[in-house]
Amino acid sequence: MRVAMYYSNQDVRQEEMPTPEIGSGELLMRVEASGICGSDVMEWYRVHKVPLVLGHEVAGTIEAVGEGVQKYKVGDRVTVAHHVPCNTCYYCLSGNHTVCDTLRQTNFDPGGFAEYIRLPAINVDRGVFALPEEVSFEEGTFVEPVACVLRGQRRSGMRPGDTVLVIGSGIAGLLHVHVASMLGAGMVIATDVIDHRLEAAQRFGAHVTVHATDDISACLRRVNDGRLAEVVIVCTGAESAIKQALGAVERGGTVLFFAPTEPDVTIPLSLNDVFWRNDVTLTTSYAGAPADYATALELIGAGQLRVGEMITHRLGLTETALGFRMVSSPQEYNSIKVIIEPQR
Repeated sequence: MRVAMYYSNQDVRQEEMPTPEIGSGELLMRVEASGICGSDVMEWYRVHKVPLVLGHEVAGTIEAVGEGVQKYKVGDRVTVAHHVPCNTCYYCLSGNHTVCDTLRQTNFDPGGFAEYIRLPAINVDRGVFALPEEVSFEEGTFVEPVACVLRGQRRSGMRPGDTVLVIGSGIAGLLHVHVASMLGAGMVIATDVIDHRLEAAQRFGAHVTVHATDDISACLRRVNDGRLAEVVIVCTGAESAIKQALGAVERGGTVLFFAPTEPDVTIPLSLNDVFWRNDVTLTTSYAGAPADYATALELIGAGQLRVGEMITHRLGLTETALGFRMVSSPQEYNSIKVIIEPQR
């Protein structure tokens, strides 16, 4: 089968590898659509593992069914989770599924930038979700990122009526804007350095957009009755954005760090200015749990999230290298979401 093999952001090659053979309890999925995630182009995070086939935002059809699988049949339309928890460890029983050791060790074989992937038995058991007919394969690729966003906003403690500031309006930021608006945020403010992203943020629910070089805190006070934001969601690893976030959160509010920084970056904090007397909470979020996937699929299927409108580019497998360039250089290509269709 054909795969897009990743060596670096500038070196993604079409190669051939054997179609995976499935065993008992496993499934073979024909990949119809696979989204390029911002984490796919975090070269520092990938370079020590290359070469490898990336792609974890996937949807497709069941091509073959292993012995003992009763729930699925050939031809079923599905989206799948690449990481799944054990559901029995200390972390899972505490509700922290995404720090489960099993979740961090599970994956499908190879990645989604391939014509076919093998779904191990544990993924089949708790990480396969049937796509309703009204949900396209392209929309199905958004289930994983929306699940991550839902978990993040739950951890932020966001309540209806809150003012939410989203710093960084790439695809993750746009999904946060869209979900926060859908969940009843009183005001959503989005920032970025790229104009077409700010325009997209308005389309997906931002009440106010601000260029990231402006005085964000002053803008918040101007449009929010003199207050800062109850929830600040940081969707970029830029140090300047982190510092902006700490200066833009209201007393008693929360800063959610949704994006990682470059490796070895440290941010000095004044405990007195940030925490003492202000009761500010700093938190993070990683991945999504199976329940988040189910909720994400329900929201997309119900039409409450217009994720298909975020797609700017659709490419065949042979164009995956171009897709990586588009995601790495969004301003050059006016890209937001790039989808790879491996059967093209």
